Amino acid sequence: MTMQSPPALDEILKALANPARLSILRGLRDPAKHFPGQDHPYEWGVCAQKIESACTLSQSTVSGHLAILHQAGLITAKKCGQFVFYQRDEAAIAEFLTLLKAQL
Repeated sequence: MTMQSPPALDEILKALANPARLSILRGLRDPAKHFPGQDHPYEWGVCAQKIESACTLSQSTVSGHLAILHQAGLITAKKCGQFVFYQRDEAAIAEFLTLLKAQL
């Protein structure tokens, strides 16, 4: 398995520039509040179906937004059976904020 290099600063900024992606990332900060009624523990993350039902966008659009956030390193994805659970990568977000401060 090869190690991936961390996403570039501009890739993360582009991911955050979309209001829907920013809303998803903000919602994942407090999943029980923003995605209530999940049958699985929130420690696993939030099921993609819960995220989709909370958004007013099509399933394919939400899936695309999740893929971009994941590729930018802002969220993690974990497959459990037939479900995919997403959660914020707090370490990566903190690293991004540190890098952003250093660049500005």
